[in-house]
Formats: sequence, structure tokens, C-alpha cells
Amino acid sequence: MASSVLSLPSFKGRPGWEFTDLSAFNVDDYTLTAVTPELGSAGPDALWDIAVPEGVSFDGSEIRVGRGVVLAEPIPLTTLVPAGALANQSLTIVLEEGAQASVWEQWVGDGVLNARTELVVGDGANLRYVCGQNLSEKSWIFGAQRGTVGRDATLDWVALGFGSQSGHMLMETRLAGQGSHARVTGAYATHGRQHIDFDTTQEHAAPNTTSDLAFRGVLLGRSSAVWKGNIIVDPGAQKTDAFQESRNLLLSKHAHADAIPGLEIQANDVRCTHAAAVAQVDPEQLFYLRSRGLDEASAKRLVIEGFLAALVERFEQGPVREVLADALEHRLELVLDA
Repeated sequence: MASSVLSLPSFKGRPGWEFTDLSAFNVDDYTLTAVTPELGSAGPDALWDIAVPEGVSFDGSEIRVGRGVVLAEPIPLTTLVPAGALANQSLTIVLEEGAQASVWEQWVGDGVLNARTELVVGDGANLRYVCGQNLSEKSWIFGAQRGTVGRDATLDWVALGFGSQSGHMLMETRLAGQGSHARVTGAYATHGRQHIDFDTTQEHAAPNTTSDLAFRGVLLGRSSAVWKGNIIVDPGAQKTDAFQESRNLLLSKHAHADAIPGLEIQANDVRCTHAAAVAQVDPEQLFYLRSRGLDEASAKRLVIEGFLAALVERFEQGPVREVLADALEHRLELVLDA
């Protein structure tokens, strides 16, 4: 049988790719390779530096936390994309029944990353998964990530999109067990001609499930961002409580953002809401701050920090909140001072 090669998605020609133009992407410019995440988080482009807890080992592409095991310290992973490589990466994280764990993964390097992530949260388990993308701004990112949450289980998922020149991220959350809960938090800060594209799904496949998704982005220069989100409520998934929002702050007249929420509801006893906004810095806020003695640059910086602080405040006081705040602050310094 003759083998077939799939063509790249056509810009505005295939559902899910309406906003990301791949005409400048040439597969032949890169060397195909496979990469695996490594324990640790140090490096010049690292978003955070978390020590590896004692007794943790990682081999291959799967992390499995056994039934009832509680890991007090986070597991840090780093995937490095070699220069000039088209790197395929696969990671599966499985928490068995009643387990608790936190995994912090970051992607760095200079090339193309094609990533597949599978999160399996067993009944009564609790997973916090933080994924930070800080590839060079000449890189491309293509990702397909999926989380499945069991009965009375919780998934706390954080996505940071800072690097790359362009690409597409698919993030799917499936609440498969009764009483399951998912919180998805996304942040990005772009400048120059960067393009960020997030396509999210919250699927409620069981009754008495809740999901809460919030994405916020800050855009400068001629950069652009897309968030397309969909809440799906399957037949029989009564008592669903789902929320999604996307808010974007444009810091230049040439920056552009699209926020597209969607609902597909096939049950009649649910609460599903969404919100989307794209705006520039409020001149009244700037006026108020400048009337208190701040110069224009400091006043604008304070407004931006307040806009992103709403995401940080979704987390309890502690290391997670501090690391995320530091990562956002460092990224803001980079894009505002460029």
C-alpha cells in the first residue's frame, strides 16, 4: 500500500485553523527528531527554577503516580528543542485513584515543537499541571493537549504562552466522572509580530461537574492572539456548572485579538456562562493614576499589572502564586522594554 502524507492545514480552509497562517512554515527547513522531557527546570530561558524533589525518577514519556500517593513537592520538567529541529514530544501524566501531584513543565529552545500531552486524573485524584511555553520568537509551536478527569477528581491546569513566532495550541478538558472539577488558567504576553492561537474545549460528560476557564493576554506591536473556546454539555450531564472568559489588553493600535466563545448544550438543567472582551488601556484609569503623581509609563505599567493580577489571584497564597507572578512580571519587563 502506498503511504500518504497529510498536507498542512490551509489558512481559513480547515476548521480550527481559521486564524493561523502556515504559509511561511516549511517542513523541509527543519530536521525531524524526537525529544523527551528531562527532570529539572534550570537554563537561560527557564520561566522558573524548581528543585527536583528527592525520590522522583522519570524515564521516557510517562509520569505515573500510584493510588493514594501524595507528592508534597512539584515535579519540574523541561523540554529543550534543538536549534533547527522539528521536535516531536509526547508526555502522559497519570494519577491513579486518590493520588495528588503537581507537575511543572516548560518548553524552551529554537525550532519547531510538536507536542502531545495526555493528562489522566483518576477518581478522587488531584493534579495541578503548569505548562509554560518560552520558545524563541523564531520558533513554531503545535500542541494537542487533553485532560480527562475522573469521579470527584480535580484538574488545575495553567498554560503560559510567551515565546514562538506562531502556531496553534489545542487544549481539551473532559469531565468524565460525576462530581469532577477543572480549572483552566491561561496567560500570554506578545510583541513584535508574534501570533498566539489557543483552541479550548470544556466537555462535561457526567452530571454534577464544574469547569472554570479564564484566559488573559497583553499584546504589543503588531502581534495577534486568538482564543476560541467551546463548552460542551453532553446528554445526561445535568447540574453542569461551566464558565469561560477571555480578556485581552491591546497596548498598540496595530495589535489584534479575537475572542470567540461557544456553547453546545444537550442537557436542560445546567448553568453555562461566558465572557469575552478586547480593549485598550482605559484612559480614565491612566488619568487617575497620573493625577496621583505617576508618569505615563509607570501608570500604564500599573494598569497592565492589575489586569494580569486577576489571573494570579485565582491561586491560593503560596509558591504557585509567587512563581506565576514572577514569570508574568519577567515577561512584561521583556516585552515592554523591547
